[in-house]
Amino acid sequence: MASKKVLLKIIILGESGVGKTAILHKYVMGKFIEEHKATIGADFLTKDIQIKDKSITLQIWDTAGQERFQSLGNAFYRGADACVLVYDATNKDTFRKIEEWKNNFLDQCGTENPDKFPFLLLGNKIDLEDRRAVTTREAQQWAEQNEMIFYETSALNGNNIESALTKISDIASEMDTAPVFNTQLINHEDFEEKLAGDETQSADAASGSCGCELL
Repeated sequence: MASKKVLLKIIILGESGVGKTAILHKYVMGKFIEEHKATIGADFLTKDIQIKDKSITLQIWDTAGQERFQSLGNAFYRGADACVLVYDATNKDTFRKIEEWKNNFLDQCGTENPDKFPFLLLGNKIDLEDRRAVTTREAQQWAEQNEMIFYETSALNGNNIESALTKISDIASEMDTAPVFNTQLINHEDFEEKLAGDETQSADAASGSCGCELL
């Protein structure tokens, strides 16, 4: 039986078109959405998972990859417990931009310990192996140098998505900054109010953001 209840805010970042929304929908909804519509600002989905003795509620924020929305980052990144950086394995430029996304996030998220902040690097679209532009070894080495978890994924078939997000959630839930509640003492109404409050605060900052950015 779970002894801890944890609420985690996870941000997904990367260039427009790498498949951030497709990954999120595959993970939370279990389906691949084919139509392409760029995310405006940011949007989020929630998912409850169980890891060992922890019952974890994930609030996963999908953010726009277009430059005109990047100035909104400060409003969305605050309070994040982990960050997922996504590149397209068939597009080298999206991989080169990962470091910039990482640095911008750390500049704006307000973390007091950037060297230990949990990052997950995802190389998406590995189902398109014949179009691969970024090798596994290249990405793995970069992730190791930057002390990140690394997986290659496919939003189309779901390969490695659940494993990757379970791993980063497990690590983030063990950080001192993660909001942890003892299930024997928790007032569940207070927990739901905390979750709803976080959603409202971030949604207000988004100014009516919505939509889906796919592939």
